[in-house]
Amino acid sequence: MGKTSPFPPFELMKIVVVAGARPNFMKIAPILAELHRFPAEFTPFLVHTGQHYDYQLSEVFFQALELPPPNAYFDVVRDNEAQQMADIIAKFDQFLAEVAPDLVIVVGDVTSTSACALAASKRFIPVAHVEAGLRSRDRTMPEELTRIVADALSDLLFTYSEDADQNLLDENVPAHCIHRVGNVMIDTLLRFRERAEASPILAELGLEPQAFALTTLHRASNVDNPETLAGLLDALEEVQQRLPIVFPVHPRTRSRIEIFGFTERFEAMPNLRRIDPLGYFEIVRLEQTARLVLTDSAGLAEETTALGVPCLTLRENTERPVTITEGSNQLVGCDPQRIVAAAHAILDQDHRTDYPIPALWDGHSAERLVDVLRQGVQPRRG
Repeated sequence: MGKTSPFPPFELMKIVVVAGARPNFMKIAPILAELHRFPAEFTPFLVHTGQHYDYQLSEVFFQALELPPPNAYFDVVRDNEAQQMADIIAKFDQFLAEVAPDLVIVVGDVTSTSACALAASKRFIPVAHVEAGLRSRDRTMPEELTRIVADALSDLLFTYSEDADQNLLDENVPAHCIHRVGNVMIDTLLRFRERAEASPILAELGLEPQAFALTTLHRASNVDNPETLAGLLDALEEVQQRLPIVFPVHPRTRSRIEIFGFTERFEAMPNLRRIDPLGYFEIVRLEQTARLVLTDSAGLAEETTALGVPCLTLRENTERPVTITEGSNQLVGCDPQRIVAAAHAILDQDHRTDYPIPALWDGHSAERLVDVLRQGVQPRRG
C-alpha cells in the first residue's frame, strides 16, 4: 500500500487554473508544475476555454510545455467577442458549480481572463490574477479593459514589477492583496532554454546567429488599418536591405495584407523570409540568436528582455514599461522613419549592449507564487 497523505481529500485546496489563448500556456505551465509539487495541499484543475485554439491545435503546446491534458475544454465561440465572453461565462459557471473550487487563477489579459474572473466572483470564489497591475493607459485596447476588470475582481494580485504594484495601489487595491513574485513566463523561458537551443530552425532556414532580424505583427491596431500596415511594411522593406528579416506571418496579418492589396509588394522584398507561425521552441531559438527583434508582441518584448536581445516594440504605448527602463526594449511606435532609425542605430553597434534584467525575472516566480498560496487565501475586503 502507498503512503497515506496526512491530509484528507476534503482539506485539499482545490485550485482552478484557466488558459484561453496561446500566451497563457507559457504562464500556467510553471504554476501547475509547482502546484503539483504539493499533492498533500493542492488539487489543481486546468480549464482550457478554447478561446483561440481548439484543443487539437493547441495540444502541441501542451506537450512541449509538459502540461497535463485539461480537466475541462469548452470550445467556445470564436467569431464574435461579445458572444464569446458570454459563452465562456456560462460554461465556466457550470464548471464552477460542479467543482466548487477554493480559488480560481487567471493569467494575462485575454477575454477568458476577465470572463472567468467575473464568473468566479459571482459565486464568491476568490480569484488570483497573475500579471496584475499592468497598464497601458489606452482603453481602446481590449487587453487594457481586461486587465482593469480582472484586477478589480481579484483577491490576490501577483505582479512582476514595481510600476505594476504602484498602479494597483493608485487604484485603491489593498496592499495586503498585492504580491510581487516575478514573471512566470520567464520561468518557462529559462526552464526550456536548452531545449530551444537544440532546435534546428536556424539550419532549416539557412540562418547564422546575429545575422538576421526577427519580426512579428498581429495586433489589430497595426494590421487592421491599411495606412498603419503600409507604413510598417515600408519600414520592413528598408530594414531588410540591411540584413535578412525572418517573418512568421500571423493568419490575421496575412489576411489583411491580401485584403488591402499589399501582397505583391510584400512578396517582392528579397530579404524578407515569410514563413508560417512557429512552435514555442523555434520562436525562442530565433529570439536567442537574432541581431534585432521588431514586434508588436508583449510576450516577445518580455522574452527578449530576459535574453538581452535588442527589441523594437512597434506600438504607441506599452503596459510593460519595465522592459524599457530595465531591459533591452525600445518603444518606437509605428512611424516608419522612427523604426528604421532605431534599427540602424542598433545595427551600427559592433556588439550587443549588456542590458539589465528586471528583478525577480529569475525562473523562480511560480515558487514564490505558490508560497503565497500555501499561507492561505483570504477574500479581498474593500
